[in-house]
Amino acid sequence: MRINGNAIRPGNVIEHKGGLWQAVKIQHTQPGKGGAYLQVELKNLRDGSKLNERFRSSENVERVRLEQQAHQFLFADGDMLTFMNTENYEQINLNADLVGEARVFLQDGMEVTVESHEGSPLAVQLPEHVTLEVTETEPTVKGQTAAASYKPAILDNGSRVMVPPFVQTGERIVVATEDATYVKRAED
Repeated sequence: MRINGNAIRPGNVIEHKGGLWQAVKIQHTQPGKGGAYLQVELKNLRDGSKLNERFRSSENVERVRLEQQAHQFLFADGDMLTFMNTENYEQINLNADLVGEARVFLQDGMEVTVESHEGSPLAVQLPEHVTLEVTETEPTVKGQTAAASYKPAILDNGSRVMVPPFVQTGERIVVATEDATYVKRAED
């Protein structure tokens, strides 16, 4: 599907310079002289390299739609992760690089979305939020206000997250998988 160069949005996948690129960040720029353009930070879906490109509204780019299939995470073996297709029960092994830094949030049996292009897996999308238990955090200091500052906490998967002062060891919290930030206390 061809789209205007200024219609690119973060998350869009485009075909550019012979490869598949995902728009990470965009910035509309209108210089005092000349026409407006869109400054786009692109990430190569095959090798992870980054590229900054300018697209004018007069340019057209090919937007690519990725096939998305529901899979269930089974187990990890070193840098290889095994997933099972929830429709036909076929198992696939993917490199952990396709998950990226969010790998620490993978849990046994977790439902994920595997994105592929022409049968070749390119990325694994985790659920937006996961629930984890706080295994270690500093005690609350009396008189400290909730708006003041967050404190570090270590979760049961080993990751570190900044949490509000009222969160205690043993509590379950909801964490955003995209940027590893505290969302709220878990409702049990």
